[in-house]
Amino acid sequence: MPYHNPAGEVALKVGSARFFLCLFPGDRNNEYGESMSDFVTERIRDFVESLLPSMGLELVEIQYRQENQGWVLRLFIDGPEGVTIDHCTKVSREMSDFLDVEDLINHAYSLEVSSPGLERPLRNKADFQRFAGKKARIKLRDVVAEQKVFIGLIGASDDEGIELLLEDGTKRRFLMEQIRKARLSL
Repeated sequence: MPYHNPAGEVALKVGSARFFLCLFPGDRNNEYGESMSDFVTERIRDFVESLLPSMGLELVEIQYRQENQGWVLRLFIDGPEGVTIDHCTKVSREMSDFLDVEDLINHAYSLEVSSPGLERPLRNKADFQRFAGKKARIKLRDVVAEQKVFIGLIGASDDEGIELLLEDGTKRRFLMEQIRKARLSL
């Protein structure tokens, strides 16, 4: 319906909307300016990285995020001989006790502890050295030789980069800073 605004012009009112801001628990900042997700993840990382070596395990990745079913805290652990259900159970119990005492998460969440799987991520020199001779999939930040994804066997690695024996038999060296993502491949 047309109406006259304060300037005397004829205007048409189409509709109205209400706006609100909804802050989720993981999105707030703490007193140091960190998001709560980052803060929780770092506190958990500190605890887990001190716990796992005594169990003969290592931390591969932590995920703390909101998903369709709610908040999920996911720990991926690994060991020289792989991970058993007993490993996951022990780590889960220790994590539950730690989280109960520290009271880091003030809302409902699910805790999941598992192995990274057969196609585990490769994140640093130690990972590449550990899995030398295994097949890997490397995704680069920028195009090299007209492609961003390379698959091959992991060769020598050092602080600066890794060597990959490609499926066509050629060797190619990649600097660590070129690599966006890397994982073992079947």
